[in-house]
Amino acid sequence: MTQTDLPPLRRVCVCVPTYDEAQNVEMIVGRIRSAVPTADVLVLDDDSPDGTGAIADRLAEHDPAVHVLHRPGKQGLGPAYLAGFRWARERGYDAVVQIDADGSHQPEQLPTLLDAAARADVVIGSRWVPGGSVHNWPAHRRALSVGANTYARLALDIPVHDATAGFRVYRMAALAQIDTAAVASQGYCFQVDLTLRALDRGLTVVEVPIAFVEREVGTSKMSDAIVREAALRVGVWGVQRRVAQVRERLRRGRRWSGWHHLEENL
Repeated sequence: MTQTDLPPLRRVCVCVPTYDEAQNVEMIVGRIRSAVPTADVLVLDDDSPDGTGAIADRLAEHDPAVHVLHRPGKQGLGPAYLAGFRWARERGYDAVVQIDADGSHQPEQLPTLLDAAARADVVIGSRWVPGGSVHNWPAHRRALSVGANTYARLALDIPVHDATAGFRVYRMAALAQIDTAAVASQGYCFQVDLTLRALDRGLTVVEVPIAFVEREVGTSKMSDAIVREAALRVGVWGVQRRVAQVRERLRRGRRWSGWHHLEENL
């Protein structure tokens, strides 16, 4: 199947992971429903002590396109999204969307990402491609993100400029080709992990420029542990890929040498 004949996305599920987002959840759900009225919204709440889950339940009571999946305790971004993917797959959705609950990913840009999904398996809303931008970030956060993505691109030898981005569209057929059961990454490393798995399976991954806006309400979930996990895992993956490449070259060299020797003896 080529990039131009992918089936249309008739049923889309927008997954919104939440933990202590009581001040934001109603806002983000409302903006998603306004931006893409035909899409459903799935709030994935990790038993937020601030009552986020109860607010989401009230939204679902008044809107049949809003759903809530309550999870027992704070388990992290990666497991939340994987649970959302399973939920959507079991209900026959054609695609899932990843979006933050704090408004940093603007739902009004989601139609552009969905348009791009007409010719791609995975669409990444990218801050670091021409046309992308970041607003209200301090210099150290900007430097951290640029550095992390440059590190991932060089260490893993991938063409993606914003592998840590969390605003994405995945076709369900593409996720079926990715071994999501083997994904154990947390935080932003989860995004790099899925990006790498998609590229390694030959899926079409495109980046669409977005304007990223730092949250105005609530607390960021970024921590030193998330940064350390990403740096360690990306480094390990990079070494593993280099070793695999060397082994493949050696294997091909032995095969070529064998054929050359055979020709000499014919």
